[in-house]
Amino acid sequence: MDAVWSEPARFGRWLEVELLATEGHAAIGVVPDEAAAICRANAPTADEAFVEKILEREKTTDHDVAAFVDVVQAEIDDPAGSWIHYGLTSSDVGDTALCWAMRDAADLMIEASTELLATLVSMAREHADTVMIGRTHGIHAEPTTFGAKVALWALQVDRDRTRLSQAREAISVMKLSGAVGTYSNIPPEVEEFVGAALDLTPIAATQVVARDRHMQFLYACASVGATCELMAVELRHLQRTEVREVQEGFKPGQKGSSAMPHKRNPISAETITGLSRVLRGNLSAGMQDVALWHERDISHSSVERVILPDSSQLAFYVMRRLRRLLEGLVVMPERMQANLDASYGLVFSQPVLLSLVQSDKTRDEAYRIVQRNAMRAWDEGLDFRTLLEADDEVDNSVLDDAFDLRRSLKNLDRIFAQVDDLT
Repeated sequence: MDAVWSEPARFGRWLEVELLATEGHAAIGVVPDEAAAICRANAPTADEAFVEKILEREKTTDHDVAAFVDVVQAEIDDPAGSWIHYGLTSSDVGDTALCWAMRDAADLMIEASTELLATLVSMAREHADTVMIGRTHGIHAEPTTFGAKVALWALQVDRDRTRLSQAREAISVMKLSGAVGTYSNIPPEVEEFVGAALDLTPIAATQVVARDRHMQFLYACASVGATCELMAVELRHLQRTEVREVQEGFKPGQKGSSAMPHKRNPISAETITGLSRVLRGNLSAGMQDVALWHERDISHSSVERVILPDSSQLAFYVMRRLRRLLEGLVVMPERMQANLDASYGLVFSQPVLLSLVQSDKTRDEAYRIVQRNAMRAWDEGLDFRTLLEADDEVDNSVLDDAFDLRRSLKNLDRIFAQVDDLT
């Protein structure tokens, strides 16, 4: 990902766009074939030395594309070099190359999301029967399995992968239509020639490609961050000392705290949580880049030089970091079972409620009976089922089914069937 956004890669893309445009002009008879061939043969190599020459020239031009063109033309030499940048404006080159870079970045992110998805699917299947307590508002609710929790994460990662693919399609475009997008100094055939060579779709534009496309790309990156944060926050909660149902891997020699030798902190999950905030902030900036003055201004340019590489790199990084976290995660089924049992059987309150309704109690009556015993179990630390069995208003024959853990989990196959559809 660093290579995608490196300076040699950026100027290398610019150079390829320029050379293809020259060849496109030659294909329709505007540029002599020999001149186009000389431009290709004598073109500089896009390396660090090339970058340094451009940066040095930019000290004079105060314009990066103008400096780039000057250096390229000088390297090729006249008369052939004079055909470089013929009929083009800076944004023709810069925007086409930028979309090319975003497409390459999207490909890497799609690959990372696919790898993360595979890890999640494998973990979901491994822990399909690892029973744990489900929590709502941070409070014990009803039993679930760790595998079901992970399966839902997998489904969300798959949706992110779809969003990344849609963003890739949205930014796989280009334009070589001149200063205000009217093709006044460059024939549309040249744009089509370059687009075909780069596998980018020519689109109608002003001087710049419309920034809603870039915003969609940034949204996909931010969505990746939000999904990874969802998992990271949950894993942070599950690692708390009072819960301790999972634990991040801890390698030999690692130290959790400079002061407290016992510490094993959820550092990866916390890092992912923090970086997701940056991704959301970048999306906000990208949304503000959509509205430009007339056919263009450059208020978006300085912003994009920061947020597009950053968001690509961060989204890619958090997916890779999360995958490593999951692959090294220590899952503690015994602790999960102990926590489920810690609320005295109260996690079966809804099945008991429904069983009492089926045994001819009104819902309000049943709710009152269950709540009364549940509150006593919680407040006095007593077994919920034992209290119900001693209650004259409860038909004890319905309790076996209500307290059957298999009943609570019998329909989880529906979730895993959707995960199976991913592969």
